[in-house]
Amino acid sequence: MRKYFILILLSICTILGFSQCGSEPKEETKAPTLASGIWRGLIDVQGQSLWFNFEVKSNDSSEVYAELINAGERILISPEDISFYGDSVKMIMHIFDTEIRAKIGEGKLTGLYSKNYAPYTLPFEATLGESHRVVKPDVNAGVAALQERYMVTFVHESDTTPAVGEFSQKGNHVTGTFLTETGDYRFLEGGIVDEDQLVLTAYDGNHAFVFEATIAGNSLVEGHFWSGASWHETWTAVADPEAALRDANSLTYLREGYDRISFAFPDLNGDTVTLEDPKYAGKAVVLQIFGTWCPNCLDETLFYRDWYAVNKDKDVAIIGLAYEQKADFDYASNRVKKMKERMNVGYDFLIAGTSDKKAAAETLPMINHVMSFPTSIFINKDGEVVKIHTGFSGPGTGAHYDRFVEDFNSTMGELLAE
Repeated sequence: MRKYFILILLSICTILGFSQCGSEPKEETKAPTLASGIWRGLIDVQGQSLWFNFEVKSNDSSEVYAELINAGERILISPEDISFYGDSVKMIMHIFDTEIRAKIGEGKLTGLYSKNYAPYTLPFEATLGESHRVVKPDVNAGVAALQERYMVTFVHESDTTPAVGEFSQKGNHVTGTFLTETGDYRFLEGGIVDEDQLVLTAYDGNHAFVFEATIAGNSLVEGHFWSGASWHETWTAVADPEAALRDANSLTYLREGYDRISFAFPDLNGDTVTLEDPKYAGKAVVLQIFGTWCPNCLDETLFYRDWYAVNKDKDVAIIGLAYEQKADFDYASNRVKKMKERMNVGYDFLIAGTSDKKAAAETLPMINHVMSFPTSIFINKDGEVVKIHTGFSGPGTGAHYDRFVEDFNSTMGELLAE
């Protein structure tokens, strides 16, 4: 009888939800979530502090999403790219093959930033409610003054790269960018610490940048640039209001004996496409050499997307030639499909090769080199190359971007008028 009594008692306990008779019911475990508000993130880049900001929000369906903040831009981390498990969160960074995984604490996150295709991981943490980046903005701070424009030289081992640095300073808060002949470093933000130490950072979900230098009169000295897990350059700069780079339309060109481009690349479904296909006959064509891993390329894609949406009914085509991080077709096409869908891009894309510049150039042997992702090749209605534009000065470059837009519209106007 005692045996049956115990079994009955255990059954009642189970029905009532008690783990054992006489104990309190277990408190229901709540699913973890991210608190809304501004967060200040930190990624350890080769021992350097990459400070950045992001904001967590909820939409009308109570789904959590986030926005990475870099000076004048916000990059969406959509609800479908944020997932929770145990006491942690996983955030896929925009369209990139990168992610942050972190344990959720009380106003804290602790975990890792991972670049999956590289692959490597870097330590990550974040604090809720801190809206400043490198230093709390103080317009009355007694700090050294930056000039607006510098001629810059980056040095990596024995290679040197010219650049133009352009900055805006309000007290100890600084925004700006570096323009190079292969593209700009986009939206940099930071400040001046210890009176004369310039620190600028950027995190777009794929690239993790830290720039430092000492302000010495009209020069910037003892400069360092760290990127990701291993890249490091030194740099110096001299104030120069006339600082400029070579003409972007002169750096990439057809080899002698060529007047047109030819190729046969698979589209996103694996079907071979050439410029001789009937759909491109009699059209002006822009070939966009790009990769989904490349933020400059995405800036350019957004501009081309909007331009094409307005002009697609004209005799024009834009073809994105994707050079991705892996040679695997399925991997590459899935990366491009995600970008095309998320960014609502209406023009065509082909899988052309990998992101290695030398290998990319071998896929288009009629041009002298692939110097930059992105590069745009302009083709008239007769199939002849009329111009090749290297790099892209995006919206983070202000007036330089405006000049690119003006030049692009002028070129396309001439091609469409033929």
